[in-house]
Amino acid sequence: MHGLNELRKQGRMSWIEGEHGWGAAPEDVVDALLRDGFEECTRETTTSRRDLRPAGGVWQGVNTVTGSVASAILVSRPSRTRAIVFIAIDGTAFRDHAFSSVERDPYKDDGGEG
Repeated sequence: MHGLNELRKQGRMSWIEGEHGWGAAPEDVVDALLRDGFEECTRETTTSRRDLRPAGGVWQGVNTVTGSVASAILVSRPSRTRAIVFIAIDGTAFRDHAFSSVERDPYKDDGGEG
């Protein structure tokens, strides 16, 4: 994910541990995924705020060479310029592993079903 990693290096995308997502401008993330070879197949935005700015949205793309699928869920924050973006590649969350090196299974940890 060269494009996404470049956004991180440039400081235009940063991990928000408390939100378990990325702080970034949605178009920066979409542009990075397009540069990484994903072709857009779905883009939807929702507008439910009084100022008519998008409250969030979903973007999905497919890499026709590899067959990989990228998804991004975008959640705007009214008082901030950056949205919270949740990114998945082939169903696996794209996370900052410095903060989340161990993925927990909520059904096996903390007394859940096993």
